Amino acid sequence: MNDATERAAIHVIQLDHRRLASVTAAMLDFVRMLGEGRPAPDPIVLRAMLYYIREYPEQFHHPMEDRYLFATLRSRTDQFDDVLDELRCEHIEGDARLRNLEHALTRFELKGDSVLPGLRTLMEQYVEFCANHRRVEEAVILPAADRFFTESDWALIDAAAEKRLDPFGEATFEGETLGSLYRLITNAVPAVAEAREDA
Repeated sequence: MNDATERAAIHVIQLDHRRLASVTAAMLDFVRMLGEGRPAPDPIVLRAMLYYIREYPEQFHHPMEDRYLFATLRSRTDQFDDVLDELRCEHIEGDARLRNLEHALTRFELKGDSVLPGLRTLMEQYVEFCANHRRVEEAVILPAADRFFTESDWALIDAAAEKRLDPFGEATFEGETLGSLYRLITNAVPAVAEAREDA
C-alpha cells in the first residue's frame, strides 16, 4: 500500500479525529470567550458539544478502533501492546474527564464567574489530553497498521468502515439525533464546519 489515507478505515478514523478536534477546540474557545467577557453562544451549545463528544466516540469511533484497528494490530505483532494498552485506558479516562467537565459546567451555571477558572483549567487539560491521544494514534498506530496489516486485514477493516452505520446513530439530545446535533453545533460555531467531510 502506497498511501494509508486511501484506505476507507483510515479515512473514517482521520475524519472522526478532525471532527472531534474541531469540536473540542470550539469548546475551549467557548470557555475562553466567557472568561474574557466576549459574547459567547448560549451554554446549551457547550452542553451539546459535551454530549456529542461523549456519545460519538463511544458509539462509533472507539468501537471501530478497539475491535478492528487495535485488535488486528495485536494479532500481527506484540511490539505495540504497551501503547495499545495505554490508548485503551485513555478511552476510559476520557469519559471520566468528560464527567468532570459536565460537573464543572453545572457549577458554572449555578455559581457564575467565580468558578469559571476551574472550568477553563479542566477544559484546557481535556483538549490537550485528546490532542495527545489522537497524535499517538496517527503517528504510531496508523503507520504500524500500514506496516503490519495484510491485504485481508485491510479488506475486513475497510468493509467495516464502509458499512458502518450512519455515524450519527440513534442517540438523541433534546430530541435531536447526533447528526442534527452536529449540524446544530456547526451552525452555532462556524469554525467546527471546517471539519466536515467535504472540508
